[in-house]
Amino acid sequence: MQIKEVLRKGMIKLKTNGVKEPSIKARLLMQYILNKPRQYLLVYDDKEMTLRQEVDYFKNIKRLINGVPLQHITKSQEFMKMNFYVDENVLIPRPDTEILVEEVIKIAKERNAKKILDLCTGSGAIAVSLAKYIENIQITATDISTKALRVAKLNAVNNNVEDKITFINSNLFENIPLEKYDIIVSNPPYIKKNEILKLDEEVKKEPILALDGGKDGLDFYRKIIHEADGYLKYKGYLCLEIGYNQKIDVIELIENEEKYKYTYGKKDLYDNDRIVVTRLM
Repeated sequence: MQIKEVLRKGMIKLKTNGVKEPSIKARLLMQYILNKPRQYLLVYDDKEMTLRQEVDYFKNIKRLINGVPLQHITKSQEFMKMNFYVDENVLIPRPDTEILVEEVIKIAKERNAKKILDLCTGSGAIAVSLAKYIENIQITATDISTKALRVAKLNAVNNNVEDKITFINSNLFENIPLEKYDIIVSNPPYIKKNEILKLDEEVKKEPILALDGGKDGLDFYRKIIHEADGYLKYKGYLCLEIGYNQKIDVIELIENEEKYKYTYGKKDLYDNDRIVVTRLM
């Protein structure tokens, strides 16, 4: 069959099975199968596909219908204009998290920051992006998952910043040497435990370890906010990604510690509360 015929059939299969964004996913999957850019599909859509390509395409269409994220099939996700390797061991980087990264870059440049700690690094999207866009910076990136750290290290190498990042296997601050950082940043697990089963099938295919924030979704924020002052320099910043409905709760946790000030939030492109930033007194 021609590319356009296979593409149309793939899109229809996704749409009739309730898969979100069927046209985009059908096309991106085709680009992956053919290893060609979007322009190729537009110009050569009447080109015949090989039987092997057709079989591979529809096999993966079925995986998408079964809830497998497209990124787990293609093993890639764009973030901060860079390409990141992703698999089932890490949370897929979301565009919303770019709000957090951009704010940290801004603060780091204003303060001439030299050292940043990234907790719950996962794929390394935050750490790698900060290393890429901030000159003369050293990042320490931690995660409790050794499998996630392997992915993060690969992304550091692929984006040529491995010399600027130190990776540590740690449950939050547990194995971190007691030293001071200009900024601590984290996108921790923040989904309420009883809400995980209600998530989209694609999201449920991602590691539960990276999603489960405990009964009220705030377990990690409590620990980070309580212990961060021991690792922050004087007037150092703590920058956190939050769930869309967690701003008030997270700010309350910060205020209860009575050691931070100048706390503020920022919204994402969909007008949802997305980050909370505070400064050590």
